Amino acid sequence: MLELLKALLQGIVQGITEWLPISSTGHILLFNAVLPFKLSDDFFRLFKVVVQLGSILAVIVLYFRTLNPLAPSKSRLQKRDTWNLWGKILVASIPTGIAGLLLDDVVDEYLSIPPVIAATLILYGVLFIVMESFPRRSRILTVDQLSYKTAFLIGLFEALALIPGTSRSGATILGAVLLGATRTVSAEFSFFMAIPPMVGASGLRLMKMLLAGTSLTGIEWAALCLGTVVAFLVSLLVIRFLLRYIRKHNFKGFGCYRIALGLVVLLCWGCGWLQGATA
Repeated sequence: MLELLKALLQGIVQGITEWLPISSTGHILLFNAVLPFKLSDDFFRLFKVVVQLGSILAVIVLYFRTLNPLAPSKSRLQKRDTWNLWGKILVASIPTGIAGLLLDDVVDEYLSIPPVIAATLILYGVLFIVMESFPRRSRILTVDQLSYKTAFLIGLFEALALIPGTSRSGATILGAVLLGATRTVSAEFSFFMAIPPMVGASGLRLMKMLLAGTSLTGIEWAALCLGTVVAFLVSLLVIRFLLRYIRKHNFKGFGCYRIALGLVVLLCWGCGWLQGATA
């Protein structure tokens, strides 16, 4: 029961931090260091990736009509625009797809450590504050106005999020705003961009497990399913919250939070409390 409670809490953490620009992977790794699963290492490697599928399902549910090119209620022009949107999503996913295939093991072995997490938390926190201190006029007012070139450039920012602590949403939102998109457009396209890499990362992890001949116990499967369902439910709420928040506020608050959390991570690591924060 204690392991299921941990999975529930991890699902809540995932659902909150996946969409806010504060790093879901970083939080999950740190949470596991403070309250670690007493389950296999294979389970946790799978859990931290597959639990993200719950968050992705929330995007699909909330934006089902927007993302569905076959919706009967759409006109021919609207269906064409939806196919174009998917084209931009796939183009934006190319950098992360290539980098993920090449660097997946490197990230697991060498970068999922407290100093790296702290450094990226602080770095991107500073970048958010700097960005909001020098606001620029937005020229991309809707997702449809994003060009394929801009989508690819945003994808380059997303690839940086392979480093734990960066935040996929944080990197893509930061990149999109710097490239001229409004905060709302940046957030929404960031939601859509999450679909291919997260589904791909989960599939890659499952394939590696199958090829390695590893398997999960009953309690591990239960914890995996529980965390994923909770992440889905929490994500539904957080996505709505973020869209309401950025209509009236900027990202400075998130930047300050990242810096404060990064300093706490460094302090805890220096005191020897986060030695288990690896994956």
